[in-house]
Amino acid sequence: MKTIKLMTMSAMLALSASANAQSEAPQEGVKVEKMSVMRKLVPTGALEGQAAQQYVQTMREAQSKKALAPDNHPQVIRLRAIAKKLIPYALPWNDRAKEWQWEVNLLGSTQINAYCMPGGKIAFYTGILDTLKLTDDEVAIVMGHEIAHALREHGAERAGKSVAANIAVRAAALFAEYKGYDGRVVEGVGSAGASLAMLKFSRDDETEADIVGLDIAARAGYDPRAGVALWQKMGYVNKNSPPKWLSTHPAGKDRINEIRKHFPEVMPLYARAKGVSMESLPPYKSNVKVISDVR
Repeated sequence: MKTIKLMTMSAMLALSASANAQSEAPQEGVKVEKMSVMRKLVPTGALEGQAAQQYVQTMREAQSKKALAPDNHPQVIRLRAIAKKLIPYALPWNDRAKEWQWEVNLLGSTQINAYCMPGGKIAFYTGILDTLKLTDDEVAIVMGHEIAHALREHGAERAGKSVAANIAVRAAALFAEYKGYDGRVVEGVGSAGASLAMLKFSRDDETEADIVGLDIAARAGYDPRAGVALWQKMGYVNKNSPPKWLSTHPAGKDRINEIRKHFPEVMPLYARAKGVSMESLPPYKSNVKVISDVR
């Protein structure tokens, strides 16, 4: 297996300084809350080491099945070029990201999926590129979203919340037994409630990743309005999705509305990256006829 480091450390730090210079104005870009303290329940960097090992194993297995695209594959070159533009604007969101060994690979699979593991390990599946016919702007929106999950340490946050939930449920069961009730019943009910709560936590993470990803993509010169077209496309291929309250992802319409809500914050960043005025920006045109222009 051959993977590449997208940037040397000196180049990443230089570009990070540039990104910081462009994001000094406190009124620019999206505003999000501080990262959850729940992530502190997991040792700092612990998930990054595990993710790196899992990523290597996944790539090796894919290579053994001839499902790992080579470095000279046109789509791999395309994905890595987009990542190279996004990463400098991702670094200010998490100090640890300056030390990550970023990698981007493409796996042959019909899955409509992509991810970024803690530590900057990115993978796209051919299914998401081919089925959705993603433009570069839409790829950037997907990639920015996945990078945002890693930057905001959502994996560590969920692990921490799971630890806290398990402790709380067990404590409730022990208290019930102390009072003479069946602790197993209490534990079962508590576990079910905790599972539903974790779904809500996941949906919140998805929303945060959406808006942070929009900010990163816009600063890198990719049209945030592509996010609307992307989720309209997803709607056409995901008509049998589970009910919103049983899904880790927000419903498509809610997601589009949330993305549109943040246009006033990110569109000026995009216009500046393109070197044009807001008024001169043309509408975003998708490459699928059923998707209307996004203004």
